[in-house]
Amino acid sequence: MSSLYLLALDASSSACSAALLRQQGNQRDCLARFEMTPRAHTRRLMPMVDDILAEANISAQQLDAVAFGRGPGSFTGLRIAAGAAQGLAFGLDCPLLGISTLEALALQAHRRYHFRHVVTALDARMGEVYAATWHCLNDILSLKSDEIVIAPTNFCLPASETDWVGVGSGFTLWDEFTLSTQTAMSQHLTDLEPRAEEMAWLAVRDLEAGLGQAAHEVQPVYLRNDVAWKKST
Repeated sequence: MSSLYLLALDASSSACSAALLRQQGNQRDCLARFEMTPRAHTRRLMPMVDDILAEANISAQQLDAVAFGRGPGSFTGLRIAAGAAQGLAFGLDCPLLGISTLEALALQAHRRYHFRHVVTALDARMGEVYAATWHCLNDILSLKSDEIVIAPTNFCLPASETDWVGVGSGFTLWDEFTLSTQTAMSQHLTDLEPRAEEMAWLAVRDLEAGLGQAAHEVQPVYLRNDVAWKKST
């Protein structure tokens, strides 16, 4: 693939982000925008896209593929990003890729801090977290335990690895994880949010593996399908 423009979008958390991965020959780089925008995703996402395309001096018609954070995460945010990405991919007749928010978070932690054994957890509300565990080496991620929604008290780490590091908003519930889980982690960081930048890099990997799909075939992954929000009294 001698040249490529791949756009990634994410609105799965309190953050909103967009990224454009560019490839010319063997050279790749990524332009990115990231903002903490609680409840403002609808207003900020497409202006971010316009801004990043303008910086790259290309039009949307030049995009070769589109990707988005497929979840798990905020139900509303996932639908916003999915709708925008599906609309773009359908209009451009280009492949669409859904990227795991937990995998993108693991890649961010690995690239930024060189962590190898990563537990990603996002706050799922209602006393639960979306969680998964990963082995990371040279930007290659291996899923060690399936993505799940679970109460922290019921979460268990794979016994085959040690020196885990926890990342993500789910660790704001740190005190609710079991002592054995806490002991197995050398540290935990609560301030990392999924970003479109890592999703773009994961998406180009998947695109090269032939995993791009038609726009209507890619849907958000909620993990929790039956949600009964508790009303405050």
